[in-house]
Amino acid sequence: MPRRKQARRTSVRDIQAMLRLTHEQGLSVREVSERLKISKTTVSTYLLRAREAGLSCWPLPPGHDDATLERLLFGRAGRPPQDLSEPDFALIARELKRKGVTLTLLWQEYRAAHPDGYGYTWFCEHFAAFERRTSATFRNRHAAGAVMQTDYAGQTVPVIDPATGVIYPGQIFVAVLGASNLTFAFASSSQKLPDWIEGQVRALAFFGGVTRAIVCDNLKAGVVKALWFEPTLNATFAAMAEHYDTTILPTRSRKPRDKAKVEGAVLIVERWILARLRNRSFFSIAELNAAIAELLEELNNRPMRHVGQSRRELFEEIERAALKPLPAAPFEYAEWKSAKVHPDYHVEADKTFYSVPHRLIGRTVEVRLTHRVVEIFHDHQRVASHVRCSQRSGHVTVNEHMPKAHQRYANTTPASLISRAARIGPNAAILVERMMRDRPHPEQGYRSAMGILSLAPRYGPERLDAACERALLINAIAYSSVTAILKAGLDRASSAEPAKPTPQHANIRGSTYYQ
Repeated sequence: MPRRKQARRTSVRDIQAMLRLTHEQGLSVREVSERLKISKTTVSTYLLRAREAGLSCWPLPPGHDDATLERLLFGRAGRPPQDLSEPDFALIARELKRKGVTLTLLWQEYRAAHPDGYGYTWFCEHFAAFERRTSATFRNRHAAGAVMQTDYAGQTVPVIDPATGVIYPGQIFVAVLGASNLTFAFASSSQKLPDWIEGQVRALAFFGGVTRAIVCDNLKAGVVKALWFEPTLNATFAAMAEHYDTTILPTRSRKPRDKAKVEGAVLIVERWILARLRNRSFFSIAELNAAIAELLEELNNRPMRHVGQSRRELFEEIERAALKPLPAAPFEYAEWKSAKVHPDYHVEADKTFYSVPHRLIGRTVEVRLTHRVVEIFHDHQRVASHVRCSQRSGHVTVNEHMPKAHQRYANTTPASLISRAARIGPNAAILVERMMRDRPHPEQGYRSAMGILSLAPRYGPERLDAACERALLINAIAYSSVTAILKAGLDRASSAEPAKPTPQHANIRGSTYYQ
């Protein structure tokens, strides 16, 4: 029977993080939920408890330690309202349009006038019902610096390969800021993950800052599981969001209103930019992007009819200062994959094998591949780093990753083996040199040569060198021949019969060894 997944217990530290992200960074309940990996219901509940306790700010007032915070949030039970006077929701709706006015502030003013009136939850629910009655469609009011929405245009631009004449569709990536409508467009050869990430990075660089959230389509390259409440992002896409300290909010499938800003921006890009390029021929993506950039500048500097300002002017006035600064370095694209460590303590990545510490044999590790580096992680700790090899089907091995016995073998060279054999005797050195020279590759003779060297502790250097001399004399250049000579010499020495010389061409197993 499968084990039930244990729910995460919310700590006072989590509640402090909710208050900080909400009141210091201005994140929504959904964004806080995504950042802390806590359900939206839980976040809403604790923020409501904090508001009812008079804690709607950050940092908290002095003296509010963990024990005090826990007592304020959990130490009192709710009670039914005594004053049943309902708020003027029409007035509240008008007040909300004023800059800086929030529903929390209006509820606090209501409670100041009616101390025994309705609680915050009732207040919010009934105001939402009032809005539904008076407005059929919710219009999202995007705060400055809050969101960047991204998507691909449905229309493509033909690009001709000058070498082959093949025509392939150039994909148009579009990004727009929620408050100022400043628009960005960029052409790529596909909608695969590298192009998707490059579009996001270029858009943030174009805007010169980072929004608190990125609302994007459920592109298969970036979103593994398109669940509204708990979407699963591709590891590379998630790493990009972490690098820029922003939150990724994928939209629902077939719900264009979730990203209405970029849907409108796509339509404008198609009409203002792509329609003007319909009669031009492009022979590279770079050439297409140069033409798009020229028209994009025109689009952003053109006054908007209902606003009286251009997108660029509105951006400079209300949104540039609200963006978080870009990181010191742009995000470097990297792919992630899981791999099992082979018995030879290597993992496969892009048809090449890279070593890890031998203690991880049989374990599953995470591999991060960039254009230059391959990094391997186990339990969130980096255990190996290699320069990425351009030649496939090869092995990249670090000596420290090997067991001690393998390290000794890996550091073996023909010269080192001959040098070790020379300390036994000149004939042993000649025999070891012949073992490697007579084979197509010297490495094929390593084991035989090391076998000869391993006989020295048992038989002594003098007897071993003499056996090597005998093996050279009868041209028996093999480990088995030397051991046969040594064993035959021991058998002869242990018997009472005098030793008899063996003809030069006699069978090696019948040869006699003389001390």
